[in-house]
Amino acid sequence: MGRDRAKGAQAKLWAAIALGAGLLLGACHAGPKGVDATRLNGADADAGEWMTTGRTYSEQRFSPLTKVNADSVGQLGLAWHHEFDTDRGQEATPLMADGVLYTTTAWSKVFAFDAKSGQLLWSYDPKVDGQRGFSACCDVVNRGVAVWGGKVFVGALDGRLIALDAKTGKVDWSVVTVDQSKPYTITGAPRVIKGKVLIGNGGAEYGVRGYLSAYDAATGKLDWRFYMTPNPDGKPDGAASDDVLAAKAQKTWGDGVWKHSGGGGTPWDSMAYDPDLNLLYVGTGNGSPWNAVKRSGGKGDDLFLSSIVALNPDTGAYVWHYQTTPGESWDYTATQHIILADLTIDGKPRKVLMQAPKNGFFYVLDRQTGQLISAKNYITINWAKGVDMKTGRPIEDPAARFVDKPDVVLPAPYGGHNWQPMAYDPKEGLVYIPAMEVPFGYGNDSKFAYHDGAWNVGIDFGLTDLPPAAQQAATKAMLKGMLIAWDPVKQQARWTVQHPYFWNAGVLATAGGLVFQGAAEGKFSAYAAKDGKLLWSYDAGNGVVAAPMTYEIDGEQYVAVMVGYGGAAPLAASWTLPDRPRLPGRLLVFKIGGKDTVPAYPKPAVVKVDLTGAASSGNAEEGRGLFLSNCSVCHGPGASGTYLPNLRNSPMIVTADNFKSVVLDGARRQNGMVSFAKYLTPAQVESIRAYLLQQARAYQAAGGAK
Repeated sequence: MGRDRAKGAQAKLWAAIALGAGLLLGACHAGPKGVDATRLNGADADAGEWMTTGRTYSEQRFSPLTKVNADSVGQLGLAWHHEFDTDRGQEATPLMADGVLYTTTAWSKVFAFDAKSGQLLWSYDPKVDGQRGFSACCDVVNRGVAVWGGKVFVGALDGRLIALDAKTGKVDWSVVTVDQSKPYTITGAPRVIKGKVLIGNGGAEYGVRGYLSAYDAATGKLDWRFYMTPNPDGKPDGAASDDVLAAKAQKTWGDGVWKHSGGGGTPWDSMAYDPDLNLLYVGTGNGSPWNAVKRSGGKGDDLFLSSIVALNPDTGAYVWHYQTTPGESWDYTATQHIILADLTIDGKPRKVLMQAPKNGFFYVLDRQTGQLISAKNYITINWAKGVDMKTGRPIEDPAARFVDKPDVVLPAPYGGHNWQPMAYDPKEGLVYIPAMEVPFGYGNDSKFAYHDGAWNVGIDFGLTDLPPAAQQAATKAMLKGMLIAWDPVKQQARWTVQHPYFWNAGVLATAGGLVFQGAAEGKFSAYAAKDGKLLWSYDAGNGVVAAPMTYEIDGEQYVAVMVGYGGAAPLAASWTLPDRPRLPGRLLVFKIGGKDTVPAYPKPAVVKVDLTGAASSGNAEEGRGLFLSNCSVCHGPGASGTYLPNLRNSPMIVTADNFKSVVLDGARRQNGMVSFAKYLTPAQVESIRAYLLQQARAYQAAGGAK
């Protein structure tokens, strides 16, 4: 009897221990149930967490963690990794909340991991129709999720905003945020403010009207919407962008294609929030089409293109705006990373907003009023000589407008800085900018005609065709990629690290005196925050474009980065970048003393296409122009692209029937290669094939296919 009681007591003890262990395990995997306004407003008190895409609402991407520092960084090793099933660009910044790491991959897929062990907890595939890839100007990427109240929020490429249960990955609610009959996309990470999920959209190159929407995090109900361009119909929208404001904005637009396209202005990436001022800051995109003459007559500012817009997050009401590029005509978006900080300028404390948009100027604004404090070019530019401090407007070189004749302009549409996030180190007082210098030949497209849903920019892409082989080396030498440590008070660089290629990764800064950045050639490196000295590097085996993040669990600091090359430049300018095929994306997570290893990427076999007897009835010279205006943004000028299928070495071009089946019949539409039957005639398609055969033979003669 006593033994039975003892056994019973022991069983109860073990049951209690098991229950306790289960509760502890459940707590580890509970997900972000506690992520709310209190935690996000006080994110610095939760230094080990990374609960929103910029770590804090200020978007500084600076971590107070110090266990990985200038002295210990050399001991970093791989703690764990995961290989994904997508081989396109990986641009997400992972989040970590309550022991769970969340990230996204290309095609808007979501993954949740045990942040300490790397165990996959769940995954979610929104099953985006592959045809939507055609509308993604700059790859089928996704930059991450938001977490709030036990849910994980992701914007899908096809325009859906989806709320997932943080524990299980099951869909809680899903709403369509766009007119899916139009070429809208979503690639940016949502933000959550006061229980509202904020999401923008992209698609300006194809013809859309940009806006920001706020949805109730609990139900998915639309709360408010702010349009970044006026209604082309001149009718009230019933949205937060009220009629009076819309009427003022409309006066800045002339007549032109924008009344069909919607004008653009898509807020596809950057946001920041000041809880004390209760102001939301949103960066807006380029015009639709780019060319202001085609878009609206080329005489007005076209508000709110290429602007920073401050809104009341409760209602979406307009507060102020600052336009970085009035009447933009070069794809100079202001969707680039926005950082909030408190700086001492001229001996006075200032609450500032900082941005290095595409146009090449670094702006410091008063974030309460939108007043320009200072602006200075952070790279070499030639489209403007400076910024007028009285008006806040750029002092333009009229020739850069390419109205009368073409002009070679710095920077290119890639910008001096693109979407890749910066970081701000308050200890050093420096902003770290992943910058680049790339020239571009702009010219007015005299044959431009607007086509619904097609690539509509109004630029003569014939000027971007590949130079002769003898000039390619010199052209590549003109392209520069660098990491710039920028003093925003002095408006000058303290130090610069040069990279081999121009399209590189986002940045993380830490209180350990470190700056982490990946690069095109596949290096993931740590630099000294004070002087840029290289302290540690890891060969990821694949290009890196995503920004890293860091977190802490059980006293150990981890550094995580998504690996996988992609984005605008690898699509359209791969001949200037590492000669590497697409490779599966990976998540790499490091800690001091990590012992994990990853297998080397396999080398893909390259089979030389047999062009014997291949002939075309098309006109190769006509095909060149058609290719440049319709195909080069994905397959590179001169069909030089290798990131998407290398058309100079594709069996598809050998016969007219095969080529027609893809280009006109849409045989590969699920891969994003939709039918061009709306835009091209069969005769034009055959001329493109004739041009590709010409390029393929030149490619083989130069030894490009072995």
